[in-house]
Amino acid sequence: MSDPFKFKQFTVHQDKCAMKVGTDGVLLGAWTSLERHPNSILDIGAGTGVIALQMAQRSTAELVDAIELDDNAYEQCVENFERSPWADRLFCYHSGLDEFVDEMDEKYDLIISNPPFYEEQVSSGDAPRDAARQNQSLPFNELLKGVSKLLDNEGLFSVIIPFKSEESFNKIAKDKGLYANRITRVRGNASTEIKRSMMQFGFAKVTPKETELVIEKSRHQYTRDYVELTKDFYLKM
Repeated sequence: MSDPFKFKQFTVHQDKCAMKVGTDGVLLGAWTSLERHPNSILDIGAGTGVIALQMAQRSTAELVDAIELDDNAYEQCVENFERSPWADRLFCYHSGLDEFVDEMDEKYDLIISNPPFYEEQVSSGDAPRDAARQNQSLPFNELLKGVSKLLDNEGLFSVIIPFKSEESFNKIAKDKGLYANRITRVRGNASTEIKRSMMQFGFAKVTPKETELVIEKSRHQYTRDYVELTKDFYLKM
Protein backbone atom coordinates (compact mmCIF):
# COMPACT_ATOMS: atom_id res chain seq x y z
CA MET A 1 0.00 0.00 0.00
CA SER A 2 1.39 3.37 -1.03
CA ASP A 3 1.16 6.25 1.43
CA PRO A 4 -0.57 9.47 0.36
CA PHE A 5 1.81 12.20 -0.81
CA LYS A 6 1.21 15.40 1.14
CA PHE A 7 1.88 18.76 -0.49
CA LYS A 8 1.46 22.17 1.13
CA GLN A 9 -2.09 22.74 -0.15
CA PHE A 10 -3.32 19.30 -1.20
CA THR A 11 -2.79 15.56 -0.70
CA VAL A 12 -2.40 12.97 -3.46
CA HIS A 13 -3.62 9.44 -2.74
CA GLN A 14 -1.74 7.04 -5.00
CA ASP A 15 -2.40 3.47 -3.81
CA LYS A 16 -4.43 2.64 -6.98
CA CYS A 17 -2.02 4.24 -9.44
CA ALA A 18 0.73 2.40 -11.29
CA MET A 19 2.83 5.56 -11.54
CA LYS A 20 3.32 7.29 -8.21
CA VAL A 21 4.01 10.97 -7.62
CA GLY A 22 7.50 11.65 -8.96
CA THR A 23 9.93 14.49 -9.54
CA ASP A 24 9.10 14.78 -13.27
CA GLY A 25 5.43 15.59 -12.82
CA VAL A 26 5.92 18.00 -9.94
CA LEU A 27 8.73 19.78 -11.81
CA LEU A 28 6.57 20.21 -14.90
CA GLY A 29 3.61 21.46 -12.86
CA ALA A 30 5.85 24.03 -11.17
CA TRP A 31 7.80 25.06 -14.31
CA THR A 32 4.93 25.50 -16.77
CA SER A 33 4.35 29.14 -17.63
CA LEU A 34 1.09 30.82 -16.64
CA GLU A 35 2.12 34.20 -18.05
CA ARG A 36 -0.83 34.17 -20.48
CA HIS A 37 -3.31 33.63 -17.63
CA PRO A 38 -5.01 30.56 -19.12
CA ASN A 39 -8.71 30.19 -18.45
CA SER A 40 -8.86 26.56 -19.58
CA ILE A 41 -6.18 23.92 -18.89
CA LEU A 42 -5.93 20.26 -19.94
CA ASP A 43 -3.67 17.59 -18.38
CA ILE A 44 -3.22 14.63 -20.78
CA GLY A 45 -2.59 11.29 -19.06
CA ALA A 46 -3.30 12.61 -15.58
CA GLY A 47 -2.39 9.58 -13.45
CA THR A 48 -2.86 10.65 -9.82
CA GLY A 49 -3.91 14.12 -11.01
CA VAL A 50 -0.92 15.83 -9.38
CA ILE A 51 -0.14 18.18 -12.31
CA ALA A 52 -3.78 19.27 -12.69
CA LEU A 53 -3.88 19.93 -8.93
CA GLN A 54 -0.73 22.05 -9.22
CA MET A 55 -2.34 23.99 -12.06
CA ALA A 56 -5.46 24.59 -9.95
CA GLN A 57 -3.27 25.85 -7.09
CA ARG A 58 -1.14 28.12 -9.27
CA SER A 59 -3.74 29.56 -11.64
CA THR A 60 -7.11 31.26 -11.68
CA ALA A 61 -8.29 29.07 -14.58
CA GLU A 62 -12.01 28.35 -14.33
CA LEU A 63 -11.57 24.99 -16.02
CA VAL A 64 -8.83 22.47 -15.22
CA ASP A 65 -9.60 19.27 -17.12
CA ALA A 66 -7.70 15.99 -17.13
CA ILE A 67 -7.95 12.80 -19.17
CA GLU A 68 -6.90 9.36 -17.96
CA LEU A 69 -7.43 6.02 -19.71
CA ASP A 70 -6.49 3.55 -16.97
CA ASP A 71 -9.53 2.58 -14.84
CA ASN A 72 -7.80 2.63 -11.45
CA ALA A 73 -5.81 5.79 -12.11
CA TYR A 74 -8.99 7.51 -13.34
CA GLU A 75 -10.83 6.59 -10.12
CA GLN A 76 -7.96 7.80 -8.00
CA CYS A 77 -7.62 11.04 -9.94
CA VAL A 78 -11.33 11.80 -9.42
CA GLU A 79 -10.98 11.12 -5.67
CA ASN A 80 -7.94 13.38 -5.43
CA PHE A 81 -9.79 16.15 -7.27
CA GLU A 82 -12.87 15.83 -5.04
CA ARG A 83 -10.77 16.01 -1.86
CA SER A 84 -8.86 19.10 -3.00
CA PRO A 85 -9.67 22.76 -2.28
CA TRP A 86 -10.43 23.26 -6.00
CA ALA A 87 -12.96 20.47 -6.59
CA ASP A 88 -15.33 22.89 -8.35
CA ARG A 89 -12.73 23.66 -11.06
CA LEU A 90 -11.25 20.19 -11.63
CA PHE A 91 -12.74 17.49 -13.84
CA CYS A 92 -11.31 14.18 -15.07
CA TYR A 93 -12.53 12.40 -18.22
CA HIS A 94 -12.19 8.62 -18.45
CA SER A 95 -10.93 8.55 -22.00
CA GLY A 96 -8.08 7.98 -24.40
CA LEU A 97 -6.69 11.01 -26.23
CA ASP A 98 -7.99 10.04 -29.68
CA GLU A 99 -11.64 9.68 -28.58
CA PHE A 100 -11.37 12.83 -26.44
CA VAL A 101 -10.15 14.80 -29.49
CA ASP A 102 -13.06 13.48 -31.56
CA GLU A 103 -15.66 14.52 -28.99
CA MET A 104 -14.26 17.84 -27.77
CA ASP A 105 -15.18 21.04 -29.65
CA GLU A 106 -13.58 23.55 -27.28
CA LYS A 107 -9.91 24.44 -27.39
CA TYR A 108 -7.62 24.89 -24.39
CA ASP A 109 -5.39 27.84 -23.48
CA LEU A 110 -2.83 25.53 -21.87
CA ILE A 111 -2.17 21.82 -22.35
CA ILE A 112 0.29 19.95 -20.16
CA SER A 113 1.52 16.35 -20.24
CA ASN A 114 4.00 14.10 -18.48
CA PRO A 115 3.66 11.34 -21.09
CA PRO A 116 4.80 7.72 -20.89
CA PHE A 117 8.24 7.68 -22.47
CA TYR A 118 10.12 4.42 -22.28
CA GLU A 119 10.15 3.73 -25.99
CA GLU A 120 11.74 0.31 -25.65
CA GLN A 121 9.60 -2.53 -24.30
CA VAL A 122 10.66 -2.84 -20.67
CA SER A 123 8.77 -5.32 -18.53
CA SER A 124 8.79 -4.92 -14.77
CA GLY A 125 6.24 -7.69 -14.32
CA ASP A 126 3.67 -5.02 -13.40
CA ALA A 127 1.49 -4.50 -16.49
CA PRO A 128 -0.27 -1.23 -15.44
CA ARG A 129 3.06 0.34 -14.44
CA ASP A 130 4.63 -0.74 -17.74
CA ALA A 131 1.72 0.76 -19.68
CA ALA A 132 2.06 4.01 -17.74
CA ARG A 133 5.79 4.19 -18.48
CA GLN A 134 5.92 3.04 -22.10
CA ASN A 135 4.80 5.25 -24.91
CA GLN A 136 3.07 2.48 -26.88
CA SER A 137 -0.04 3.59 -24.97
CA LEU A 138 0.46 7.19 -26.13
CA PRO A 139 3.11 7.60 -28.84
CA PHE A 140 4.61 11.07 -29.17
CA ASN A 141 3.12 11.38 -32.65
CA GLU A 142 -0.40 10.74 -31.34
CA LEU A 143 0.15 13.10 -28.39
CA LEU A 144 1.30 15.97 -30.60
CA LYS A 145 -1.42 15.35 -33.17
CA GLY A 146 -4.02 15.57 -30.38
CA VAL A 147 -2.42 18.68 -28.89
CA SER A 148 -2.35 20.46 -32.27
CA LYS A 149 -6.13 19.97 -32.53
CA LEU A 150 -7.03 20.84 -28.91
CA LEU A 151 -4.75 23.86 -28.41
CA ASP A 152 -6.04 27.39 -28.90
CA ASN A 153 -4.21 29.50 -31.53
CA GLU A 154 -2.55 31.56 -28.78
CA GLY A 155 -2.21 28.61 -26.41
CA LEU A 156 0.83 26.87 -24.95
CA PHE A 157 1.71 23.19 -24.62
CA SER A 158 4.11 22.04 -21.92
CA VAL A 159 5.76 18.61 -21.66
CA ILE A 160 8.59 16.72 -19.94
CA ILE A 161 10.47 14.02 -21.89
CA PRO A 162 13.83 12.23 -21.80
CA PHE A 163 16.63 14.46 -23.08
CA LYS A 164 17.55 11.78 -25.65
CA SER A 165 14.06 12.15 -27.20
CA GLU A 166 14.20 15.95 -27.45
CA GLU A 167 15.31 16.13 -31.08
CA SER A 168 12.78 13.62 -32.40
CA PHE A 169 9.96 15.17 -30.33
CA ASN A 170 10.83 18.61 -31.70
CA LYS A 171 10.73 17.29 -35.26
CA ILE A 172 7.29 15.68 -34.81
CA ALA A 173 6.03 18.90 -33.18
CA LYS A 174 7.18 21.00 -36.16
CA ASP A 175 5.35 18.63 -38.50
CA LYS A 176 2.18 19.45 -36.53
CA GLY A 177 2.84 23.20 -36.66
CA LEU A 178 4.08 23.45 -33.05
CA TYR A 179 7.33 25.25 -32.24
CA ALA A 180 9.38 25.21 -29.04
CA ASN A 181 9.59 28.61 -27.35
CA ARG A 182 11.15 27.54 -24.04
CA ILE A 183 13.36 24.59 -23.08
CA THR A 184 14.83 23.73 -19.69
CA ARG A 185 17.18 20.75 -19.50
CA VAL A 186 17.38 18.97 -16.16
CA ARG A 187 20.36 17.32 -14.42
CA GLY A 188 20.27 15.41 -11.14
CA ASN A 189 23.44 17.21 -10.04
CA ALA A 190 26.13 19.31 -11.71
CA SER A 191 28.32 16.31 -12.62
CA THR A 192 25.61 14.03 -14.08
CA GLU A 193 24.36 13.96 -17.65
CA ILE A 194 21.23 15.85 -18.70
CA LYS A 195 18.32 13.51 -18.01
CA ARG A 196 15.14 15.39 -18.93
CA SER A 197 13.94 18.17 -21.19
CA MET A 198 11.01 20.35 -20.19
CA MET A 199 9.66 21.94 -23.33
CA GLN A 200 7.01 24.53 -24.04
CA PHE A 201 5.42 24.90 -27.48
CA GLY A 202 3.12 27.27 -29.32
CA PHE A 203 2.04 27.84 -32.91
CA ALA A 204 4.35 30.86 -33.38
CA LYS A 205 7.84 30.33 -34.81
CA VAL A 206 10.33 31.82 -32.35
CA THR A 207 13.82 31.14 -31.08
CA PRO A 208 13.39 29.12 -27.89
CA LYS A 209 14.71 30.43 -24.60
CA GLU A 210 17.04 27.68 -23.31
CA THR A 211 18.08 27.16 -19.69
CA GLU A 212 19.36 24.39 -17.45
CA LEU A 213 18.17 23.22 -14.04
CA VAL A 214 20.29 21.24 -11.58
CA ILE A 215 18.28 19.54 -8.82
CA GLU A 216 20.84 18.67 -6.13
CA LYS A 217 24.16 20.11 -4.94
CA SER A 218 24.75 16.86 -3.03
CA ARG A 219 22.49 14.06 -1.78
CA HIS A 220 19.27 15.68 -0.45
CA GLN A 221 20.92 19.12 -0.60
CA TYR A 222 18.84 20.96 -3.18
CA THR A 223 19.97 23.85 -5.37
CA ARG A 224 18.45 27.28 -4.88
CA ASP A 225 16.84 27.11 -8.36
CA TYR A 226 15.11 23.83 -7.56
CA VAL A 227 13.89 25.04 -4.15
CA GLU A 228 12.63 28.28 -5.70
CA LEU A 229 10.72 26.33 -8.34
CA THR A 230 9.08 23.78 -6.04
CA LYS A 231 8.74 25.59 -2.70
CA ASP A 232 5.01 26.27 -3.13
CA PHE A 233 4.40 22.52 -3.20
CA TYR A 234 6.86 20.42 -1.24
CA LEU A 235 6.48 20.44 2.56
CA LYS A 236 10.25 20.16 3.04
CA MET A 237 11.08 23.25 0.96
